[in-house]
Amino acid sequence: MTNYQYQVGGSLSNDAPTYIVRQADSELYQALKGGQFCYILNSRQMGKSSILVRSRHLLQQEGFKCTTIDMTRIGSENITLSQWYKGIVSELWRGLNLVGKVKLKSWWLEQEDVSVIQSLSNFIEDIILQKLHGEKIIIFIDEIDSILSLTFSVDDFFALIRFCYNQRAINPEYNRLTFAIFGVATPSDLINDKKRTPFNIGNAIELHGFKPEETEPLAQGLVTTIENPKKILREILKWTGGQPFLTQKICDLVLILSQNTVGEKLVIPVGKEGFWVESIVRSHIIEKWESQDEPEHLRTIRDRLNYNQQRKGRLLGIYQQILQGEEIPTNDSREHTELVLSGLVVKEGGYLQVK
Repeated sequence: MTNYQYQVGGSLSNDAPTYIVRQADSELYQALKGGQFCYILNSRQMGKSSILVRSRHLLQQEGFKCTTIDMTRIGSENITLSQWYKGIVSELWRGLNLVGKVKLKSWWLEQEDVSVIQSLSNFIEDIILQKLHGEKIIIFIDEIDSILSLTFSVDDFFALIRFCYNQRAINPEYNRLTFAIFGVATPSDLINDKKRTPFNIGNAIELHGFKPEETEPLAQGLVTTIENPKKILREILKWTGGQPFLTQKICDLVLILSQNTVGEKLVIPVGKEGFWVESIVRSHIIEKWESQDEPEHLRTIRDRLNYNQQRKGRLLGIYQQILQGEEIPTNDSREHTELVLSGLVVKEGGYLQVK
């Protein structure tokens, strides 16, 4: 038996043995270290929150002052505009350890004569930049797509982030402040008012699936239970395309099914590795998939496609064309973007490909 564990869903800790370091890890770390505004916007279960956790840990070790605002914690249902902005201020107050330095309740009451966006702007300039004098500050914003279900516009919030970026040319103190945004959305989703300047600042970090040469940590988890773990892993990647959630899930299934009480390694006949992995995928993921979709992943994709009934037919029509081998050039249309964010397809060489 082995104590090695794969993590199926949820954020991996920075020291998790199955964490896979990808090119995006280096790009995000270097960009944030250099003070660039960044965003990683991709489909669900691609490891966005995990790369956030690891990057934050590394940057904190470098002396950066970091905090994370999880937008789901603030909420998006039965919440007012004022409560939403106060929630952000409260998260920053706690996350940047300002609790003992600022009496938030009294400070917020002092802001009653100004708008909520002005209050947040004042908190950034008068409190964060002043109380954390000389420190380099990074604000990570996760699950940004939760704002899409708000009943009020928060265009001003993203306009404020852009203001902080532009303010660097006027007030050098803003050079100490950096934002990184994560979620299932596109930059154009973040500002609804098309008359306003789109949210197009910063560095878009591309997040791709695991590549075979990156996956040594995953193979290590199978070393004690199965012969030829690298061959098995290659067969797993043929099914998942390196999609993080599914790759971890199938590795976990292989680990469980290859363990035995005797302690001997499971031997798969040479040349039969692909057949063995396929049998696991079909019996534990594809067949009766709705009942076996735990933690939920495939149902999330289905529900996203069903969310807009008017658009669903067009989305499935395009997907059918791709499945039938037609070459569909990417054009960044709403339908193409939605298919990418659903997790069904990926942009590859200027074309949409099955993911």
